[in-house]
Amino acid sequence: MKFKDSLISRRKFLNGVLGGWLAALGATIIQPVIKFIFPPYQEPEEVILPAAEYQLNQPNSFKVFRWGNKPGILKRNDDGSLTAFVAVCTHLDCNVTYLPEQRKFYCACHDGWYDEQGRNIAGPPPQPLRTLEIIEEGENIILRKREKSA
Repeated sequence: MKFKDSLISRRKFLNGVLGGWLAALGATIIQPVIKFIFPPYQEPEEVILPAAEYQLNQPNSFKVFRWGNKPGILKRNDDGSLTAFVAVCTHLDCNVTYLPEQRKFYCACHDGWYDEQGRNIAGPPPQPLRTLEIIEEGENIILRKREKSA
């Protein structure tokens, strides 16, 4: 039955309600499956690297490692000490690369630049790169999250 002044028929209304209900049911079923396939990122508390594979003899040399599912950069400083960074831009989580000839980190997403200590110097990054605590223990290099200071 269609009313004289009705904009939508009863059949179209019921089809819309049924379609909306089926879409909601489908989203309810699909959401856990997607979370299982692509789990949310959980940052590790520490990563253990074999020192033999990550031996950096030259000043200003670096190696990339995995920090969870994100990249990290282990860098030898001029004074011989090591520095480790989570190699992810603080602007929009794009990966950064270290350019040893310029002694800078570069984020290609929005032209962000960091100096060799990880401080933001140009572009949109609002904060410096996150640094990791380094503990050299026997044949391993242990990298840990730094506690945030108040």
